[in-house]
Amino acid sequence: MRPGVRLGIDVGAVRIGVARSDPGGILASPLETVKAGRGDYDRIVALAAEHEAVEVVVGLPTSLSGREGAAAQAARRFAAALAERLPEGTVRLQDERLTTVTAENGLRAGGVHGQARRKVVDQAAAAVLLQAALDGERLTGRPSGEIVRGSS
Repeated sequence: MRPGVRLGIDVGAVRIGVARSDPGGILASPLETVKAGRGDYDRIVALAAEHEAVEVVVGLPTSLSGREGAAAQAARRFAAALAERLPEGTVRLQDERLTTVTAENGLRAGGVHGQARRKVVDQAAAAVLLQAALDGERLTGRPSGEIVRGSS
């Protein structure tokens, strides 16, 4: 595993959760929730620069059967647009089945409820996604998911 901070991105129609790893790529932590829409790519690119991220892992929401629906296509478009703004080979798509459910359960178990939970659940889901990617890379010796290339 190459050293450096990684960002995890949980793309939603309204909010985008962002998480980051430690420089050793061991532990993922919630970082920020970005409002989806105008300026979202700019903010994520700024976060990648600020944290000197070597990789950005975008969640790919597939069904339990592995099928890709509208949300997965939206995540693919988001990842491709982000890849246009970051160095080649920086953006990867990672299966994110059940990350939001896992994040919700963790927050609920931690006593975070209502509005407070809604404010951070996207960040927590991004952390679950990123942790899965970090763990997968540590186990296999290879980055997990698929590399995303910009369209140019």
